[in-house]
Amino acid sequence: MKSLLLLLLCAAALIIPSLSGATSAYPTVPGTVDTSEFSITGEDKTLIPNRREVYGDGRIFDISHRYTTDMPAFESDEGIGQFLWLPKSMKNGSLANNSEMKLPAHTGTHVDAPGHVFDHYFDAGFDVDTLDLEVLNGPGLLVDVPRDKNITAEVMKSLNIPKGVRRVLFRTLNTDRRLMFKKEFDTSYVGFMRDGAKWLVENTDIKLVGIDYLSVAAYDDLIPSHLELLEGREIILVESLKLDDVKPGIYSIHCLPLRLLGSEGSPIRCILIK
Repeated sequence: MKSLLLLLLCAAALIIPSLSGATSAYPTVPGTVDTSEFSITGEDKTLIPNRREVYGDGRIFDISHRYTTDMPAFESDEGIGQFLWLPKSMKNGSLANNSEMKLPAHTGTHVDAPGHVFDHYFDAGFDVDTLDLEVLNGPGLLVDVPRDKNITAEVMKSLNIPKGVRRVLFRTLNTDRRLMFKKEFDTSYVGFMRDGAKWLVENTDIKLVGIDYLSVAAYDDLIPSHLELLEGREIILVESLKLDDVKPGIYSIHCLPLRLLGSEGSPIRCILIK
């Protein structure tokens, strides 16, 4: 019996990948380590991926952040950490490479559903699968917010966003400070104060609100601002947008969340088209 138990333990050690790091059987996720020590020779020089932010001769802008282990997570100094594993590897004899992913739904560029801050909406099923794709896709405006303040009612008035505009992306000091490229969460980020959120709801036709850090709401008004924006279940919040190197103006906005049944948030891929 002891011999059988020992054999089973050895077998388990061989087939279960370690979650703490890479092994020769379960190599490090491509693109997450420094590969400068490896040389590429001959025909393999063509096997270099082209990672881009702009497509179509400057017509299409990817405004989603690339997921990395050092990207910030809400109220954390450690970043999101490892989020990909390779339990099935061709290097270990599998027929194909099959990765597994685990990360919070409100990480990186993501969307909030009404159930995020309203528990009765969560229980009723107002999840990301119920969000209106028409709101998430269509003409919209990228605006620059005054850099010295949060988004208050006064700031909203000063932006002079015309009636009829339904989608607005707010670029703030967060982009200038490159907060989404810093591992440590920063509570001094710019976001909506409650009065700014209330003014938007009551005085504009905006249904898609996008911003350039992990929360659309300023840290000091975190829940109150969310409540103002999401109570009516008409406004969709897209957070952590990558808005650097894009000129303000009118674009065609396209955002698609995952259809995660029961989830109040989801990663989302967003692009702007001139």
